[in-house]
Parts: sequence; C-alpha cells; structure tokens
Amino acid sequence: MLSPSTMAAVRASGAVPRSDYLLEAEGVRKEFPGVLALDDVQFRLKRGTVHALMGENGAGKSTLMKILAGIYVPDRGEILLKGQQIRLDSPLDALENGIAMIHQELNLMPFMTVAENIWIRREPKNRFGFVDHREMYRLTSDLFKRLNISIHPETQVRDLSVANRQMVEIAKAVSYESDVLIMDEPTSALTEREVARLFQIIRDLRAQGIGIVYITHKMNELFEIADEFSVFRDGKYIGTHASTDVTRDDIIRMMVGREITQMFPKEEVPIGDVVLSVRDLSLKGVFHDVSFDLRAGEILGVAGLVGSGRSNVAETIFGVTPASSGTIAIHGQDVVIDSPNKAIKHRMAFLTEDRKETGCLLILDILQNMQIAVLQNRFVKYGFVTERELTKICDDMSRKLRVKTPNLSERIENLSGGNQQKVLIGRWLLTNPRILILDEPTRGIDVGAKAEIHRLVTELARDGVAVIMISSEMPEVLGMSDRVMVMHEGRVTGILDRAEATQIKVMELAAR
Repeated sequence: MLSPSTMAAVRASGAVPRSDYLLEAEGVRKEFPGVLALDDVQFRLKRGTVHALMGENGAGKSTLMKILAGIYVPDRGEILLKGQQIRLDSPLDALENGIAMIHQELNLMPFMTVAENIWIRREPKNRFGFVDHREMYRLTSDLFKRLNISIHPETQVRDLSVANRQMVEIAKAVSYESDVLIMDEPTSALTEREVARLFQIIRDLRAQGIGIVYITHKMNELFEIADEFSVFRDGKYIGTHASTDVTRDDIIRMMVGREITQMFPKEEVPIGDVVLSVRDLSLKGVFHDVSFDLRAGEILGVAGLVGSGRSNVAETIFGVTPASSGTIAIHGQDVVIDSPNKAIKHRMAFLTEDRKETGCLLILDILQNMQIAVLQNRFVKYGFVTERELTKICDDMSRKLRVKTPNLSERIENLSGGNQQKVLIGRWLLTNPRILILDEPTRGIDVGAKAEIHRLVTELARDGVAVIMISSEMPEVLGMSDRVMVMHEGRVTGILDRAEATQIKVMELAAR
C-alpha cells in the first residue's frame, strides 16, 4: 500500500484517477489531551464493497469513523469523497455529503414512531405547512419495501426489539440517499437469526453501489460479509487486504503486533467446597426453578440464546431484582439478598452486561469509577475518605490490569471499550470478592483485551474465587468453563461437564 504522500504524488501525475475510490482519508491526525488517537492514518473505500475496520480497542478505528461522520474535526489530513476534497464540521455536513453512521449505542427517540424517527427535521408538509403524516408513513413503507424490512411505520420505537431498532437506524441512514454507510459493531446485541437478516440487508445495499464501512471485533463476521479490511494499531494504519487473502491468525498478528497462542488460558485448578448454592430460584414471569451449585476455584459458564433469562438470574442472585421464590445459600448458610449492598457484604461482585448503561459512570473519571464499590467500606475514617491510600490501590489496580490511560483523572467515557471493561473489573476486584459474576465480560472488546481478561479470570479461579461467566460467544464458554449451565426460556435445560460440553450439545439444550 502506497504512503499518503506517494499516493498524492501519483494522483498529481494523473496516473490514478481520483474517482477510483468512493471515500478516502489521507494523512489524518487527531490528538486528545494526553492521547495521540490517530497518527497520519489512511483509509480508502470502494463503491459497492463492505470494508471491515479491525483493531484492538484504542487502535483509532472509531476516532477515524467519527471524523468521517463529522463528529470530530481532524487536526490535519484530508478527506475526499468521489475524488473531491470535502470538509466535515458536523454530522449534518456528513449527511448532506451522503455519509451516515450507525453507532453501537443506537440514537433513536423511544417515544416517537418509527416514521417520525426516520424523517425528523425532514418531515413532508401539506399545503398548510403542517406535517403530512399520511405521506410520511407512505415514504416509510416504500423505504422498508426497498430494504425488505417488516416494521409498521406507526409503531413506537420503545416497542421494538434491539434488532428492529437497528433496522430502523439503517433505514434512516439510507433515507438520506447515503453513498457511504458506517456501521459500528452492529451485531453486538443480535441473535444469529437477526445477524443473518442484517447481513442480507447489507448485501442488498452493497449491490446498489453503497460503500459500507463495518467496524467489528468478530472474526467470523469479517470473513462472511467483508470484501476487504484495514487494520489499525495504536493509532497507526497497519495495512489493507482482501478478506480472501488472509487467515484469522494473520489478522490477529496485524492487530496486536504479536502472537496470541492461547486465547483461552484455562488451567486445571483444585475445585473446592460449594460456595454458592441456588435452589428453585424464580422471578415471576422471567425465569423459574433455577438450581445449581458453584464451588471455589470453579468457572461455571452460562449459555443460552438471547431471552433465555441468563442475565436476569445473575441480577437476582446479586439482589438487583429480588427473587419471587427459592433460596440462596453461601457457604451452606441461607441468606436473603434483596439489594446489591447485601450481596457485596457477602463478598459477591457483579460485572453487568451493559457497561455504558449499568456499569460506567461516564461523566466521572477513572478513579471515581474504580473506587465507588469500596468507598464506604474500607477507606472512610472518622467521616473522612483516606484519599491517598484509596488513590494508591486504584492506581496499582489500573497498572495490574494494564488500563491504557494517561492518568486516573481521565474521564472514563474517553477510554476504549476494552479499557472501560478493565476499570469495571478493577472496581470489583478491589472488594476482594469470593464470588464473581461476569455477564458478557468480553462483549465489544478486541482480541488482545479478551485474552487479558481470560487470563485474569483464570488467575482468580486459581486463587479460589468462584466465577459465574455468562457469554453469548460459544468458544468463550467452551474454552473457559469447568462446567456449562444452559438455559432456555427461563429454565435450566442442562449442566454439562467440561469434557462433555460441545457446541452441538450446548445448542441442542439452548434451543429446546
């Protein structure tokens, strides 16, 4: 791949037409306080292709896409659309130039209809200047027919599934007659069937000549949907290849700059006595008669399709939503856990599924996010916080988990997803838990950060911590678990030992 300066010289000579690419970024640099996010990177998107963007969290992928979507303005560099240099000072500038971005955190307004969300600020008007709702619904129906989407235009967004909200976001982007569509982790909360539906829409859009930038951490998606991919690492452009020319290991080496020889570093450790015993636990209308034991040093994987009740069981054990019936015993003693505070007193910790909604306090810094679970228990004397001691242990934990940040005063919203996850794990490790519940601990983070978290979980199990690990990724469940508990529609359908757990057996139990 030619450097940006060489490419510019070639273009100037007339050897390469500027229209060969739909969208280009050349020599783009972006710096935030203490962080060089992009270091003279490049990117090129061809018309009618799906171009995957790969890299560890913090590699610069999302920063570049936000520049192309008009959210950030680069410190230097140029952006070309169909060979012509453009300047994007706002998301509206990008939309007017035919560049639309669908964010991982969907931005629809829940109390408005689907049609109102799609045409907001562009509503068709009647001759009296009022919104013509009939015409707006007709336009929405025509748009959905084009995309083969079966959603009624008058449905309120709050009544839609995550998958259908994703479809509405895509339709909204297409409604701008966009030439470029940027998708940031679009399948992170979708079932396999919903992913297949999304991929068909992407293929249809590609056939219409739309260029699609696809940010993902899932290798299988790259090989299934992408024509080519680019890799970034530490804010630098590494290279671009056709997806047919490389293997999964090739991509990992490009992403992390090293070999990851053991993605799931599971160790055989002594399994101790029963720490947690759950019997006939139920939450009315959600899950029923859940029973299992968890032992010291054991990693109990929990598998099941979306809607199986996995996360609800975790929340009930931790006291977020107290059970309707059933019992919980810790070290053989029945306990009542009707609040997270009581769970914490029993040395239990819970990493929630959605780090942005229920984990991170986004407007606070790393130190405040990390210390919140222990602030009142160990570091308050005579009504005052022992700040120096607390800051030191938080700093030590940050270093141990290799959180990439200039310092602990950095706002957590400025960190990559993987580093946010490390901060949340650090928060709970400071409580010195004996029971650790991890709900989707590696969702939306890169392969390098996943390996680090897996290694950390293995070390905790070696130290005798009892771990419940809920995951939608089958290789993670099978690779890390001593036993696998499978759920379907709110019930436990089976518990498999590590030796007998296979993808086929787990899926059979999950789909009963």
